[in-house]
Amino acid sequence: MAKNLVVVESPAKAKTINKYLGKDFVVKASIGHIKDLPSKGLGVDVQNDFAPEYEIIPDSRKRNNKKIVSDLKKTARTASAIYLAADPDREGEAICQHLAEEIVPKKPAVPAYRVMFNEITKRAVQEAFEHPKQIDENLVDAQQARRVLDRLVGYKISPLLCRTIGGRLSAGRVQSVALRMVVEREREIEAFNKTEYWTIAANLTGKQPTAFDARLLKVGEQTVKTAGFDNELKKTEILIGHEAQAAELVAEASRQTFTVSEVTTKERKRNPVPPFITSKLQQEASRKLGFAVKRTMMIAQHLYEGIEIGAEGSVGLITYMRTDSTRVGEAALGETREFISNQYGANYLPEKAIHYRSKKDAQDAHEAIRPTDVTRTPDALAKYLKPEELKLYRLIWQRFVASQMMPALFDQTTIDIQAGRLVFRATGSVQKFDGFLKIYQEGRDEKAEDEEDERTLPLVAEGETLTVNKIDPEQHFTEPPPRYTEATLVKALEEKGIGRPSTYAAIMTTIQDREYVEKKEGRFHPTALGKTVNDVLIDGGFADLFNETYTARMEEELDEVEDGKLKWTDALHEFYDKFKKDLSAFEKYAKKIKEKETPTDEVCLKCNTPGMVQKLGRFGKYLKCKNCGATRDAEPAAPPDGSAQSQGADGEEEPEACELCGKPMQLKRGRFGPFYGCSGYPECRNIRRVSKSGKLTKPPEPIDEKCPVDGAQLVKRWGRYGEFISCSNYPNCKYIKRETTGIACPRPECKGELL
Repeated sequence: MAKNLVVVESPAKAKTINKYLGKDFVVKASIGHIKDLPSKGLGVDVQNDFAPEYEIIPDSRKRNNKKIVSDLKKTARTASAIYLAADPDREGEAICQHLAEEIVPKKPAVPAYRVMFNEITKRAVQEAFEHPKQIDENLVDAQQARRVLDRLVGYKISPLLCRTIGGRLSAGRVQSVALRMVVEREREIEAFNKTEYWTIAANLTGKQPTAFDARLLKVGEQTVKTAGFDNELKKTEILIGHEAQAAELVAEASRQTFTVSEVTTKERKRNPVPPFITSKLQQEASRKLGFAVKRTMMIAQHLYEGIEIGAEGSVGLITYMRTDSTRVGEAALGETREFISNQYGANYLPEKAIHYRSKKDAQDAHEAIRPTDVTRTPDALAKYLKPEELKLYRLIWQRFVASQMMPALFDQTTIDIQAGRLVFRATGSVQKFDGFLKIYQEGRDEKAEDEEDERTLPLVAEGETLTVNKIDPEQHFTEPPPRYTEATLVKALEEKGIGRPSTYAAIMTTIQDREYVEKKEGRFHPTALGKTVNDVLIDGGFADLFNETYTARMEEELDEVEDGKLKWTDALHEFYDKFKKDLSAFEKYAKKIKEKETPTDEVCLKCNTPGMVQKLGRFGKYLKCKNCGATRDAEPAAPPDGSAQSQGADGEEEPEACELCGKPMQLKRGRFGPFYGCSGYPECRNIRRVSKSGKLTKPPEPIDEKCPVDGAQLVKRWGRYGEFISCSNYPNCKYIKRETTGIACPRPECKGELL
């Protein structure tokens, strides 16, 4: 008897679904997309309404795609019906469309259906198969428009970039906007002028023995300014801008009697946050767990597709993880409310289920990310999950359960204290009811400025005179905007309407893989290459294309295609008309840049010829000798700690002479940051690295030992893994001395020692 064929993307998903469908179904995996645009060539017929020229993805070392398609075709020929069950989004719909084109038999025709579910549970899977649908052409068109759009941008601009700057470079419709944001933030930091300001705090004691701090709030009718320094100082504000001014106010305060003028206490409510959407999960996993966006999505994919849970077998533990909707199904809400009541008590349960409003462009067919069964607590699953899976599941479970709990309640107290014409203020709060905070509190990107509000204050009465223990001025400087982390960059992209749930991980990965940005202590720093690529793109005529507003508008148009409000070809025609003009302008700019040579007074260090010319290269501007062709950085690279260029990065005099050949050492900038290189390059290849902390690595130290290979002196060096001994004749001799432990090798036939 013929069986029904079900096709999903992954073997893990196939395994989980298979147990819910029974013996009349066979479930197979396509292993993702089976068709795509060709890897070589544009693959888009621009003259024919941007018709994509899809092909079966060629075989690779990772997968035998032709065999996968052949196997699916063979099974489809004998199937009684075919169910295409890829993920419920644009990519999933495109996969189903390509499967329908390639594997569904036309003669004799076999009925084919589209089934979708937001969670891989028995209830959801069986319901989907009871109500099968047809492929949504609008979803397919939206994915196709995005794919063609990205191909046009990448394929047309990337070769121009390579020819202009050199090397294998790429541009992307969204990745280049993300890069621009990182570069512009870096330049904001570089251009930032810090402002000095002072605060004054009085440590006070009332009738109760507990001391507390109060900050100077007002001087007469003027409020002390401690924020918003970009704005002009108002008449109603005072800036304590230097030490002498602060000292005068401290002296004035010391002569006054401190009297409580007003005490106000009011109840403050903190509401729970909505369940996770994709971007919020990525941000919170980055903040709380230290997961990269890509890692978060990989783990979430495993939890969605199914994990082996003892006798239950493979179980999908969370709903679909690519979503921008906060909607939750009524059945799940009912189960969660019952769980909260039983587990935490009726006082933690709101009178009605809480329904959160999704943003206006959210795809509300999806649900929020939540556990498929709230009674599967993290502790109950701990023995089945890997540590990272458990951490992410716990985060999702806690956030979802907390989203349906009562608000937390606080008594917030403000104490105003009069000291002559000066007013000091102390604020604090006491938690009355923990509510949703019993199980979950959202993380913060940066240090909170309201930490003082969360302290407990002693009871004082209006009119009470306070004892002054001490009055301290404190110097502060305004800080530049922080560099982006993965969490804050995703947040910024989302707020600006750039990218969608399925693209954030790819954006983070691409800009790092291309070496346009690098992470230092979890924050994005643009590399010299990244800055060069960004500047060439923006200055060359693509300022509008790689603009936040324009990119967000393109995302909106793709959403309109998905909603059936706009034809995908119309969207592309509108885009391409302007894109052609931008391309033409960039080609002229690129030619000019490539040929441009700016004369300088610099003297070549190799042949002593004056008049080196400045050119643009892969890592920014550089100098080239017109006589011998030698090159060097146009500007000395500043050490990472910002120390003066007249000194080395460790505060010592910079190394004027190469230890190997005696020629001058030069501070250079490479793809991995600043370093000192010998001016005798390429004859002498000696370099001194600058560590991430800004310290200059030690020069090689000769030891009283000869190299067993060429007889040269052995030297002690310092590498990324610590100290080691090697030949001083490197790179001609690459001998490295292996230090032994003195422990004999346990193999009987070997007489050596362990290293």
